Amino acid sequence: MSETTIPKRQSAITDVQLDRLENLLDDPAFDEAMRLDEAQGYLCAALAGPVAVPEAEWLLEILGSEAGVASDAGREAAELLRCLAADIAIQLADDEPLVLYLYPKSDEDDAPSDYEPWCLAYLHGVDTAAEDWFEDLTDEEEIEWLDERLFPLMVLTGEAEAAAREHGEAWPEGDELAELQRDSEEELARAVSEIFMFWTAKRGRGTVRRGNGKVGRNDPCPCGSGKKYKQCCGAAA
Repeated sequence: MSETTIPKRQSAITDVQLDRLENLLDDPAFDEAMRLDEAQGYLCAALAGPVAVPEAEWLLEILGSEAGVASDAGREAAELLRCLAADIAIQLADDEPLVLYLYPKSDEDDAPSDYEPWCLAYLHGVDTAAEDWFEDLTDEEEIEWLDERLFPLMVLTGEAEAAAREHGEAWPEGDELAELQRDSEEELARAVSEIFMFWTAKRGRGTVRRGNGKVGRNDPCPCGSGKKYKQCCGAAA
C-alpha cells in the first residue's frame, strides 16, 4: 500500500494482522479474492445501506468462493476480516476521516495512489446490496444529498464521465478535470463516513454521534434527514 501517516485512534486490527490479511488475500488459494484495498472499499458499503450485508455474504464476496471460505486459510482470513470490519465501523463513525488502504498505480517511485479499485469495490457493494439504496428514499433532499456523497466515487471510476457523455453533457478536460479528480480524492474518505452515518441513523438507532460525542454543524444531521446539522436539528441549538 502507499505510504500514509496513520493518526492515533482506537483500532480493532493491528498492523501485523493487516499484513497477514494482505498476504492471505494474495494467496493462490483465493484466486478470485479481493485485494486489501478492494476489501476495505467493499466493506465500507456493505456495512452501510438500508440493511447491512450479513457477514456470511460479505465473507463470500471478499474471499471469492465457498471453497475458499471453508479452507484453513479462509477461516484464518475470516477472523482477520471480522477485525477489519470492526475497525472500519469504528473509523467510519469517528471524527477523523477513514484511513484509506490504497496501492500505487505502478511500481515506479512516487507513483500516485490508485483510487479506482477501491471505489469500484465500494460501488459493487452498493449495487449488490440486499435493499436498493435509493428505492425507499422519498425525500428529494435526501436523494440529492446521497448522490452528492457518491459523486466522488463516480468521478474516480470514470462512471460520472461516461454518464455525462451518454446524455450529451459537457465534461471537464485538462486542468479542470485534474482539479475535479483531486477534489474527489480529497473528499472520498469523508464522503463514505458521512454515508455510513446517514444510514446508521436511518436504521432507527437513535441519534448517532461521532467519536468525540459532538456533531459538527456542517455534518449530516444524525436524525437522517439528509440535511446539514445546522440546517436541521441544530438550527435551534
